[in-house]
Amino acid sequence: MAKNVTPYKESTKGKKEQVTEMFDTISGNYDGLNRVISFGIDIKWRKKVVQIVKEQQPNSILDIATGTADLAINLVETGAKRIVGLDISAGMLEVGKYKIQKKKLDNTIEMVLGDGEKLPFDDNSFDAITVAFGVRNFENLEQGLEEIYRVLKPKGIFVVLETSVPIKTPYKQFYKFYTGSILPVIGKLFSKDNAAYGYLSESAAAFPYGENFNNILRKIGFIDVKDKPQTFGVASIYTATK
Repeated sequence: MAKNVTPYKESTKGKKEQVTEMFDTISGNYDGLNRVISFGIDIKWRKKVVQIVKEQQPNSILDIATGTADLAINLVETGAKRIVGLDISAGMLEVGKYKIQKKKLDNTIEMVLGDGEKLPFDDNSFDAITVAFGVRNFENLEQGLEEIYRVLKPKGIFVVLETSVPIKTPYKQFYKFYTGSILPVIGKLFSKDNAAYGYLSESAAAFPYGENFNNILRKIGFIDVKDKPQTFGVASIYTATK
């Protein structure tokens, strides 16, 4: 990452602690606010991730930075017998657990409090691993990716859905205006945490998206690395294999 962006500029805590605190604070408003911010398009992006994973017919899936379990719940469609959702925020997990219980998916989805950079799983544990809007929150990106590589089974698929920055006119200019001026205002209106949605746009801009991220994945050891820009380039889906 070009620079280490953190939610709270005045805090002396590390990025990991700050990100945990931020998501604990906004967990109650996170789902509704995300629908507003993305105009609901994030639902479509997640469906594409599910389709990619489903084609691999996995028995076990790990969803890192699972948050309120949106993607973990969608991944039930793959037919996997075991789905584990891991997140560093207890607040986000509580919201996710409630949604899982409501849908009676307790026997399929397990929610785990844990650090994506220190995964509590054995080597070669999962057929597929997913991360939706989470890798940019890693304090040490390469360490997190190395852990993912470690617990992914050989020939297993790794799928990342992450924000990116459009490079074509006029989408580039609109994106800059929207994330810099509109997004923080919406965040302040709906969230108890004024800094949170400013951080989310800043961290998206600082993330090494596109070919830069592809090269990091290759450096870790992943093969068949590809990226697919979504909706004029405001997000990308990355796929890689161990």
